[in-house]
Amino acid sequence: MGDGAGWMYNPNDSQIGEPLKMELFTQHTGKVAPLDRANVDTDAIIPKQFLRKIERTGYGKHLFHEWRYLDYEGTRENPNFILNKPAYRHATVLLTRDNFGCGSSREHAPWALFDYGFRVIVAPSFADIFYNNCVKNGILLVTLTSDEIECLLQQAIQHPGIEITADLERQIIIDPAGHHYQFGIHTFVKTCLLKGLDQIGWTQQFNDQIRAFEQKLQQEKPWLA
Repeated sequence: MGDGAGWMYNPNDSQIGEPLKMELFTQHTGKVAPLDRANVDTDAIIPKQFLRKIERTGYGKHLFHEWRYLDYEGTRENPNFILNKPAYRHATVLLTRDNFGCGSSREHAPWALFDYGFRVIVAPSFADIFYNNCVKNGILLVTLTSDEIECLLQQAIQHPGIEITADLERQIIIDPAGHHYQFGIHTFVKTCLLKGLDQIGWTQQFNDQIRAFEQKLQQEKPWLA
């Protein structure tokens, strides 16, 4: 995919309040979980009954709740679901199919993925709003071709517990055999992740310039104040 794949930037879309303190993302190596499903929507990622608070933490235990558990309370695990299999527990890289994160725009979806431990999600395509929300929360979304995803999925299924590396600076995914998969990413997204900034944090880098502009504007056009 070319530069900017999956990215839809709206300068008015930032959260109101303090900037999110994110970790700098340069490179991540982690265990892979293969979720061989297309069109996974945000209600499957975090069902609506758990959207009861505005804090970002505590949602990981409800991630993919209706698939992970056999009961409503979440006390009986579904042994057939991929994240409940011993080899895939504690995975930090999620491999999946087309249109991941479709459906409603709830930001709780990336909160749940991050709280569970996922730092990288690799798929052929993502829903635009979901992509935007993940960037704000420090999750790297990597878009590869369907053939490349199929290759990685088969490796993860045939060799449970494998790890892959996501190198954001070089924009490559590295599989256990050392093969490289190049991916595109919007320059602004890449810079925010490398610096550990959400959109509010990015804007605050320019506080001095903003104050200087406002002071000059008040002097030149006081009637606007």
